Amino acid sequence: MAKIDELFNILIDRNGSDLHLTAGQPPKVRLHGRIEALDLPPLTIVDMMEYMMEVCEPVRWRKFLDSGDLDFAYSLADRARFRANYFQHIHGLGAVFRVIPTEIIPLADLGMPPAVERFVELRNGLILMTGPTGSGKSTTLAAIIDMINSQQCKHILTIEEPIEFVHPVKKSVIVQREVGIDVKSFADGLRIAPRQDIDVILVGEMRDLETISLAVSAAERGLLVFGTLHTNSAAKTIDRIIDVFPTEQRDAIRAMLAQSLKGVCTQTLCKNADGRGRSAAVELLVSTPALSNIIREGKTSKINNIIQTGADLGMQLMDDSIARLQESGLIDGKEAYLKAFNKERFQQ
Repeated sequence: MAKIDELFNILIDRNGSDLHLTAGQPPKVRLHGRIEALDLPPLTIVDMMEYMMEVCEPVRWRKFLDSGDLDFAYSLADRARFRANYFQHIHGLGAVFRVIPTEIIPLADLGMPPAVERFVELRNGLILMTGPTGSGKSTTLAAIIDMINSQQCKHILTIEEPIEFVHPVKKSVIVQREVGIDVKSFADGLRIAPRQDIDVILVGEMRDLETISLAVSAAERGLLVFGTLHTNSAAKTIDRIIDVFPTEQRDAIRAMLAQSLKGVCTQTLCKNADGRGRSAAVELLVSTPALSNIIREGKTSKINNIIQTGADLGMQLMDDSIARLQESGLIDGKEAYLKAFNKERFQQ
């Protein structure tokens, strides 16, 4: 057993989400959103080298030393998988390990609006899962892909960096490719996909113009594409995609997005009032003819109006979702105030 596995076991036993290792500080864990130091001595450079090298393949370690950053996944036997990020900083080396549950949590158990399940039934189009780092985007997408895998006979491709949830073979054919190992980039994976008779694609991160352009084009050609962005509202998500493109291309991408976008699901995690666990607050935008017109005309400032009038389709604003969590007693007023866009609504 690797020496670092002792720390992973502590993290799992305490139901933490992340392990933080930084030279000059004791190991720390994130418990229900708050970081706490373990009762252990500060880590030396030697400790950091030992911990980091024993779970990292030599090829990846050399890549890390060259670039100063590294993302990969590590398995602790059958107990858990971790998404690892290595980095260099002013005091030496650092690493963060996030727990990836070995079991994929069903969509019904994640607190998602029922309308999210309808994305599974779509034959084509673009679905965007957005939110800050650590908001549960990967967990929700894994649940969606698992539902498709369980219910439909499709060819599913995931392009991830790194691969987090490993999907077992069920009804679908599922191929998972890791950026940097199985394919050079997200864009390369998307470019090759049309030759592979794919029905559903999951793009782990839509971070540049080429990847976004290829994802939108794939959705327009008839594939069902799921992608993630680090935006905190549906309106900002659409603006982000359009703003990536040069000015002279924006009318064309608006037209493509108006036709292909089927939904935006933005989520954030709120600390529960009892101090145990977190609950998801969700903003949901679903495609309608009115939304298509707004995107085509570049009037994204009206998207919140679309959401407010689309409650019968399952749409909801983030602040309304937060308010429901607070009114039900799941989260307290302070947490609602901190996470809300309209602070005045939660001031009292």
